[in-house]
Amino acid sequence: MKREELVSYLGGLLQPEKFRDYCPNGLQVEGRPEIVRLVAGVTASQALLEAAVERDADAILVHHGWFWKGEDGRVTGIRRKRLGRLLASDINLLAYHLPLDAHPELGNNAQLAARLGWLAEGRFGEQDIAWHGTLAEPCELPALTARVAAVLGRAPLVVAGDGRPVRRIGWCSGGAQGYFEQAIALGVDAYLSGEISEQTVHLARESGVAYLAAGHHATERYGVQALAGHLAQQFGIACEFVDLDNPV
Repeated sequence: MKREELVSYLGGLLQPEKFRDYCPNGLQVEGRPEIVRLVAGVTASQALLEAAVERDADAILVHHGWFWKGEDGRVTGIRRKRLGRLLASDINLLAYHLPLDAHPELGNNAQLAARLGWLAEGRFGEQDIAWHGTLAEPCELPALTARVAAVLGRAPLVVAGDGRPVRRIGWCSGGAQGYFEQAIALGVDAYLSGEISEQTVHLARESGVAYLAAGHHATERYGVQALAGHLAQQFGIACEFVDLDNPV
């Protein structure tokens, strides 16, 4: 398909203009005009660029792209190497950050709920990025932790709170520990995100609400993977998700 067709379709699907984001969403680096093969990944790292070149990809689709607000804009060092490789290979780079967190079906949080069997009931947080709902079956915290570890392929860091059974849960992929207090106010028994900060431990202990830090990368693999699968089904282009291990 044509690059412009893909960009237009993704714009209509994810509606990036509705979000106040920290980076540009959509086409970040222009490459060849025709897209037959697409490589998807969480972050536009050098390793993902090399994987795309090896696969003769025409486009790279990521959740974490480039050109973040407040970042040093000079194209030197690592940035020069990344951009140089992409331009020399004539590969398009498309990135969708908050729009991919928030999408009701293909987004990171929707996909987490689907994989973990959680029943979404509402949204909260800045721009309604975070979700809350109930477990399909209430359980003790160790059982919830084991389920998360099995599905995400890594054991979460857990602050147990007061050890109550978990019926209601809040979640937001990535670095969304800042929404923990809002989740507590909504009456959840546990909250899951990708990262954890020092003050989060005290909030969990003092509120009694458990906190699970399941990994920024681990919680954000599924949105871009689902989006790539959707594009393959919709347009018949070859889409491959490349999962580059990240312990964070």
